[in-house]
Amino acid sequence: MRFALASAVLATFATTVSAASFNVTVGGPNGFVFSPNQIPTAAVGDTVSFLFLPKNHTVTQSTFAAPCQPMANGMDSGFQPVAANATSAPSFTITVNATTPLWFFCRQTGHCEQGMVFAINPTANKTFAAFQAAANASSPNGTPPSSTNTSGSTTTTTGSSSPTTSTPDASSASASASASAKPNGAVAFGVQAGGILAVVGFTAGLLL
Repeated sequence: MRFALASAVLATFATTVSAASFNVTVGGPNGFVFSPNQIPTAAVGDTVSFLFLPKNHTVTQSTFAAPCQPMANGMDSGFQPVAANATSAPSFTITVNATTPLWFFCRQTGHCEQGMVFAINPTANKTFAAFQAAANASSPNGTPPSSTNTSGSTTTTTGSSSPTTSTPDASSASASASASAKPNGAVAFGVQAGGILAVVGFTAGLLL
């Protein structure tokens, strides 16, 4: 009994020690991008921390078939406005609970259609390049182009087609980040305000 308990503790400890942490910036001087825009091989237990840079973006879960539409019961960081001269910014962290592909976009109006998307564990059949191309081809309201499934019939994706917008507000750059996320089981999430930009090597000069 004691041996079994000790083995379980050691297994848990080993999993915790081997977990990787990834940092992803959202927006900033490079424009409407996640950087990096994908994590090809995230393992169960790994964490991904999104750091929001100016101006005002979200990390919103979608699907491969509808890149620019929020996924039902998916995660959403909510809008995170960050002023151009901010010295700190909110962060949004998720923990990977499965190795299945995960797809995300920024739901600020027009950003997804300009290719502002992100992926975790894309596959050979569902690549990041194909996901981003579908986002670029989406209509301004997020509706994906018609697609054909393997049986030859046309598929239509349903969901919210009116993304909410928000205007960047300098006064709220250091405010507590709010989340309206609804985890779907593949990931867990947490939101923290005031993540220091310096922790990922960014200086105030990059924000101008």
